[in-house]
Amino acid sequence: MSITDRDLVIKAVEAGAAVVRAHYGSSLTRFEKSAGDFATTADIEAEKAIIDVLRASRPDDLVVGEESGRTGTGGNGRMWLVDPLCGTLNYAVHNMLVSVNVALRTGTQVGVAASADPFTGEVFWTDGAAAHVRHGGADKRLAPSAASRLVDVNLDPPFPNEHAFRAARLLADQGFIEQFRPRVVSTTLAVAWVAAGRRAAYVTDGHLSDSVHFAAGIALCQAAGCVVTGIDGQPLHLGTGGLVVAADEQTHVALLTLVGQQRAEKD
Repeated sequence: MSITDRDLVIKAVEAGAAVVRAHYGSSLTRFEKSAGDFATTADIEAEKAIIDVLRASRPDDLVVGEESGRTGTGGNGRMWLVDPLCGTLNYAVHNMLVSVNVALRTGTQVGVAASADPFTGEVFWTDGAAAHVRHGGADKRLAPSAASRLVDVNLDPPFPNEHAFRAARLLADQGFIEQFRPRVVSTTLAVAWVAAGRRAAYVTDGHLSDSVHFAAGIALCQAAGCVVTGIDGQPLHLGTGGLVVAADEQTHVALLTLVGQQRAEKD
């Protein structure tokens, strides 16, 4: 291993981000995956660029790509999770709110991870011990902050807890409006923004274990010192699932209270 995992994950997301930038604004072929979900030429080619980087240095590792699925044997307990273009619908309509995500799970833990913004040139990265943003060749440590009160709410399905919780209901909740300022970015770039102090929190439903979309952002937030749990306050991947990531404990408690009120109204 002549290159460290940290440097490799940064190199990988930068390779994917270069492809995303190169295709931006062009006529893109769409590949339908399911109702309302599709990939584009940029997704496919960015994933190939990322995997080529990973394979060149870690040929024995398992790789799970959003578009290509699982490749490799995975016998060494190392698995790379690759989301080549998070925010494909944004991108397809010439909206620059997208990210390129790569994370490494070793054993049961995701430590090394990176999330790149192709259009600002920023790479948010963690080695598992701390979280930084790289821009123009310089690294700056990430510092979460709830000062903005901006909370990003993911409205994309699936909604496994819709019988008791709907993220969309937060947007109309008077208590939520009084305490926070809602945003809907529709890309997991917003998860990295919590680690960077650009969002106070992020909320989504869903099953997130080994998620190519969320693994990198979650690792960044944990390394930066954010409060990260499921929507019921339990540790990630336990309980009912979902995700509440907050810049501080006060914000986290306030959001869990609002989620709990939805559940109480359903009972």
